[in-house]
Amino acid sequence: MSTMDPGTPAARGDDDRTVDLSEDLVVLPEQTSDDTDRGWGERADGNDDWLLAERPPHWG
Repeated sequence: MSTMDPGTPAARGDDDRTVDLSEDLVVLPEQTSDDTDRGWGERADGNDDWLLAERPPHWG
């Protein structure tokens, strides 16, 4: 049977640990390059105007 000094780190419980939950830590990016138009090889400018002009008449 071994006794540990309560001051040693091995004897401290998880409740005694301090965990840094700051917002500065970035584990993963918010958006990957595959989630963007550029990641799919598309141009950065949109083609909404062209799509509206080429809209079929029965959609109007």
